[in-house]
Amino acid sequence: MKLLFPLFAAAITAQVSAEVYFKEQFNDDGWKKRWTVASDWKSKDELGEWEHTAGEWHGDAEDKGIKTSQDARFYGLSAPLTKAFNSSDKKDLVIQYSVKHEQKIDCGGAYIKLLPGGEKFEAKKFGGDTPYAVMFGPDICGTSNKRTHVIFHYDKKDENLLIKKDVGCENDKLSHLYTLVLRPDNTFEVFVDNKSVRSGKLDDEFDFLPAKEIKDPDQKKPEDWVEDKMIPDPEDVKPEGYDDIPAEIPDPDATKPDDWDDEDDGEWEPPMVDNPDYKGPWKQKKISNPDYKGPWVHPMIANPEYEYDENMYNVCKDGCTHVGFELWQVKSGTIFDDIIVTDSLEEAQKFAEETFFKKKDGEKEMYDDAQKKERESAAAAMDDDEDDLVESE
Repeated sequence: MKLLFPLFAAAITAQVSAEVYFKEQFNDDGWKKRWTVASDWKSKDELGEWEHTAGEWHGDAEDKGIKTSQDARFYGLSAPLTKAFNSSDKKDLVIQYSVKHEQKIDCGGAYIKLLPGGEKFEAKKFGGDTPYAVMFGPDICGTSNKRTHVIFHYDKKDENLLIKKDVGCENDKLSHLYTLVLRPDNTFEVFVDNKSVRSGKLDDEFDFLPAKEIKDPDQKKPEDWVEDKMIPDPEDVKPEGYDDIPAEIPDPDATKPDDWDDEDDGEWEPPMVDNPDYKGPWKQKKISNPDYKGPWVHPMIANPEYEYDENMYNVCKDGCTHVGFELWQVKSGTIFDDIIVTDSLEEAQKFAEETFFKKKDGEKEMYDDAQKKERESAAAAMDDDEDDLVESE
């Protein structure tokens, strides 16, 4: 008991200290008051309308999200956090939400942004050029461009740093849960449906820092360095008269037709055929170069500009105050739901159990039933077409 109690107490302490900065389930009509549409970002004709719905298939008809409803439109809206998140407090940052592409998305974004700005944040102007601290979530366009964006803003470079190796994403018609954890030890982790799909150090996976080593500027390849592995064989000489052999010759088996008239048809010439003695352009043989030294490798030295930054994780050092969606979709039908911003992965997982995982199986069952009915309807229509064809014959 003495062994277990400290662990149990630590778990309780972690749970109590967890803080939720934002939570949204979209289950009431008041969501429109909590969120502001970016009406000044694009013209009215360019901005798509958000629909409040549980979707065509769901685990609970009363458990709703917000859905993009018009094709080829921009979608922008944001909401304030209940309390600003400041990463200088050295807490984990956890962003989690669910995405469902009911339209079998072919091209469109579904990522969420964590935004600074405070009282100066202009919600109605929020758009693609608005500064952000984190951009996270799926983005799909075509069959080859499918990724889960993980992007952090780095003040020292004033750049948005994209993860160097793509993180995959789901693109079926069911809901999926996306979770990002950014830790003050300069590590991160991405979960999809509560399964870890990528984790690592920020300096390994992003270009936060200069290279540890650079090419020695005082070194250069020696002028006499030999990198040619093969050289022409000096003993291989082109045979005399090789170039005089034509590629084609008159067909020796051809004869002038009996009805050929030289006066009317001109002087008869036999057709040309490939010359069996022609061997093509002459190529000199090659041999191994006795002076070959291999590829020259530029010597490396420590980069004098390299310096480890303990604060790479500190993307919200001035406080992040809003979350928002700023998207373009060719084909609409994406539903967003169950958003949480917290400093505890355990808190986010608990929220996922109460929301995403609670309705996941019911949604899958309803979707499978819909697919079954669609297949049966298609089969019946095909049978009717065959019957009509038989009757017409």
